[in-house]
Amino acid sequence: MPTRLHKNRKKRGHVSAGHGRIGKHRKHQSGRGNAGGQHHHRILMDKYHPGYFGKVGMRYFHKTTNKDFCPTLNLDKLWSVVGEETRLQYKDKTDVAPVIDLTQKGYFKLLGRGSLPKQPVIVKARFFSKCAERKIKSVGGACVLTA
Repeated sequence: MPTRLHKNRKKRGHVSAGHGRIGKHRKHQSGRGNAGGQHHHRILMDKYHPGYFGKVGMRYFHKTTNKDFCPTLNLDKLWSVVGEETRLQYKDKTDVAPVIDLTQKGYFKLLGRGSLPKQPVIVKARFFSKCAERKIKSVGGACVLTA
C-alpha cells in the first residue's frame, strides 16, 4: 500500500494519533500470549475457558499401545476383503472353501454384525466374537485362531 493511503497520514499533527493521552500506545501492556491466566486475566479464563488449568485422572508411565491395537471387521464386510469374484468362484464348489486370512489384511478381530451368504468359508483371525463364530459355523464354515 502506498504511503499516501496509510491511515496515519490523516493523523499527522494530532499528538496521540488516536491512541489516547492517558492509556498511551505501549507494546504489550498485559503480557504476551496467554500470560496472566491465573492472575490478571483470571476472570476471562474462568468465563470463556473453564477447566483450562489443572489435571484430571491418573498418569500412565511408559504406556505402550501395541497391546491394545485390535482393528475389527464385521461379518457383513467379510467378503469385500477378498472381493466378489472370489466368492463367485467358490460358490458352486462343495469340496473346497476359500480361506480368508484377516490378520494378513490388517484386521485382528471379527465381529458379528450382518449376515453371511449361504456359502462355507474358512476365516483366520486372532479373535472372534461369539456371534461371529456362531454365524460362520451356521453356513458351514470354520474359524481358525492365529497367534
